Amino acid sequence: MAVATGGRFHSFDLARELDRLGALACIHTGYPRFKLRDTGIDPRRVRTFPWLTTPYMALVRWPQLPRWVERELAWLATCALDRRFARLIASGSVACNVVSALSGGGLAIGRAAKARGIAYVCDRGSSHIEVQDRLLREEYGSLGMHWPGVDPRVIDRERAEYDLADAITLPSGFAVDSFLGQGVARTKLHLVPYGANLERFHRICARDQEFRVLFVGSLSVRKGIHHLLQGFARARLSNARLVLVGGISVEGNELLRRFPVERLELTGHLGWDGVAREMSRASVLVLPSIEDGFGLVLCQALACECPIIATTNTGGPDLVQGEDVGYVVPIRNADAIADRLTRLHDSPDLLAAKSAAALHRVRGMGGWEAYGRRSLDLFQRLAAGRGTQ
Repeated sequence: MAVATGGRFHSFDLARELDRLGALACIHTGYPRFKLRDTGIDPRRVRTFPWLTTPYMALVRWPQLPRWVERELAWLATCALDRRFARLIASGSVACNVVSALSGGGLAIGRAAKARGIAYVCDRGSSHIEVQDRLLREEYGSLGMHWPGVDPRVIDRERAEYDLADAITLPSGFAVDSFLGQGVARTKLHLVPYGANLERFHRICARDQEFRVLFVGSLSVRKGIHHLLQGFARARLSNARLVLVGGISVEGNELLRRFPVERLELTGHLGWDGVAREMSRASVLVLPSIEDGFGLVLCQALACECPIIATTNTGGPDLVQGEDVGYVVPIRNADAIADRLTRLHDSPDLLAAKSAAALHRVRGMGGWEAYGRRSLDLFQRLAAGRGTQ
């Protein structure tokens, strides 16, 4: 089995688990090798081509870079990496029977693989690209903010990948439903939920006496941070604090300016240990995303015995069953967020019960090991169907 990805995301978790199961031929990436020392993957399995993506990754950190330049560099880097691995497959130098490529960067790879009788899996970590674009266009429009839209070339490329793929892997029921709504055959769609690193994420300190409402991620329109700000303000909770963990962009600052709240704590970026500590201290984690393929922070919070509130457009509905570990709310609904926060704030016993159920739920998912086994099972079935097992 081979894995192709332009960034780290969950692809390295997939490659690590395949390697642990003795099934990884290689992972092909644009990440420089020195950034991959902590992946747990046999270095001999890593094929890295940083000269294809490093210029882009460096330049996008320049704050004055025009958006159109950033978009063009991203397009060039993605296409270059895709073509590079496709040539290796076409030449026969990659010995595998299945190749899984992160969506948006696997069109040439998929074509080369299928020409050699190799199964091609499109690994999509979010909703259907057109659903994603529509949801975000609507949300930015409701705020009167500019949304440049997904690059039309990326939309065309992703749609071609969906058509070409033998299978499309998706992390949540929301993501699966978005594809079904676009007319993609159910037989092509495979739900493979992500896991959590239970060694890294676990309760490491007592919950604060203060009612701490936690958000972890980018402070952005896509993550729906403005609905959380409004929901927290409307709840009017006593002895409560809203804690936002993540980098603040120009967009994030604008949302904070428009929707001010009292008792707000901004931590900036934190390392994994810092995130685990904040999750352990928190009373509840809220993920108010407008569009989110899964939301790894949900599993991470549960592993730290922290209940969750998540929108329907995340992995929340897959994790919350009968409101045992938290709540699922509609997107764009600050009142629903305020109501659920108030329930947890006003009932310590309810909060304790959901906290106690949280760790049991995430342990039952099996972590990244289960994700790797599910993926391998699918890949083996695809290989067997092509007679290449």
